[in-house]
Amino acid sequence: MSEPREFHSEDLTGTRFVRSRMPGAFFHELRMPGTTFHDVDLSGSTFRSVGLVDVRVVGSHLKGLSLDGEVEGPLLVNGIDVTPYVDAQLEERHPERALLRPQDAAGFRRAWDVIEQDVWAPTIERARRIAATDPDRLHASVGGEWSFTQTLRHLDFALDCWVSRVLMGIPLPWHDLDLPWDEAEPVEGMPWDKEARPDLETVLANRAEHHAVMRAVLDDLTDEQLAGETTPVDGPGHPEARAYPVRMVLQVVLDEEWWHHRFAVRDLDALEPSPGPSAS
Repeated sequence: MSEPREFHSEDLTGTRFVRSRMPGAFFHELRMPGTTFHDVDLSGSTFRSVGLVDVRVVGSHLKGLSLDGEVEGPLLVNGIDVTPYVDAQLEERHPERALLRPQDAAGFRRAWDVIEQDVWAPTIERARRIAATDPDRLHASVGGEWSFTQTLRHLDFALDCWVSRVLMGIPLPWHDLDLPWDEAEPVEGMPWDKEARPDLETVLANRAEHHAVMRAVLDDLTDEQLAGETTPVDGPGHPEARAYPVRMVLQVVLDEEWWHHRFAVRDLDALEPSPGPSAS
């Protein structure tokens, strides 16, 4: 077997791979728009943080395919748009989701109540019970995804980015424990300690401070402000320094909180042993 080759920061535009073997290959930070895959075996592959816009899969065999992420329709399966069905199922299983697309300032305040009280509060109490018996479990990864504490740290990062930086105009708002998404471009002054293992209460105290900032912003929010745009922040960073619709900024925060809660619960379900059968 030949030694594996590594292509790093190379322009391979138009490269053709024909009758080649690539089991276990690793693709990271690639730009492959317009790529064609023909007679390719992708069994057991994982696609994480990929853009699949206007992708066509035809004449193929799909079995056990799992799609997990934000889906914007249409999503066609054998010519049928399944997006309305998926949305209906999500709202049936998660009735709070309908409240997380508010139309006015009062609706955003109510939506944040839902995030804090209905969505996260029961899960935080569950995490505290786990931490009381096995705190290391909250630092465990399931399927290569973030641990529970890393997820909370990322949500603090999102709040700092969109609320403190974009809405409040603070150029470098980040806390030492903030965790950017894995594919983010490094920015001077932005923390990135993925291996940190703070205890749950330290993470929750930091999260409470971030939530208090969000609550203060929403308490003062008016419908007129909601319909306006932000003032571009001074200096480079993430998000980029430009004006954003205030409604979009706040919706991003709600979406981040809701989706990452689903991911966190999914992983806690895998990490927390199910209760054994009761004794007769």
